[in-house]
Amino acid sequence: MTMYMYVALGGAVGACLRFFITTKADLWFGKGLPFGTLAVNVIGSFLLGLLYMCLQDAYAESPYRALLGIGVLGAFTTFSTFSLDTVLMIQHGEWFKALANVGLNVVVCVMAAGLAVFLVKG
Repeated sequence: MTMYMYVALGGAVGACLRFFITTKADLWFGKGLPFGTLAVNVIGSFLLGLLYMCLQDAYAESPYRALLGIGVLGAFTTFSTFSLDTVLMIQHGEWFKALANVGLNVVVCVMAAGLAVFLVKG
């Protein structure tokens, strides 16, 4: 139960950080492109990679993973998890899986969002 509390606390922090950064990015760069989303995806991917490398030996069982990796960065951006998963596949020489992961996540997720818009708009 303690791990769930870490995730919940981190999630609240991550969601607030995401809102703060996307709001600031919109003010600084305008809304011509989703720069706020790009910013949180890049920052989150970097931080999750850093966290993973720092806690690599104890990553799976660490309360820091629950608080920071799953909670803060999970609420901040799930793209960081996608990015790290892809990098780990490449490191293990699983290039086909890495390319499939990128292709499927990008294409299928964009199609799912498009389908949802189509279903609602008719």
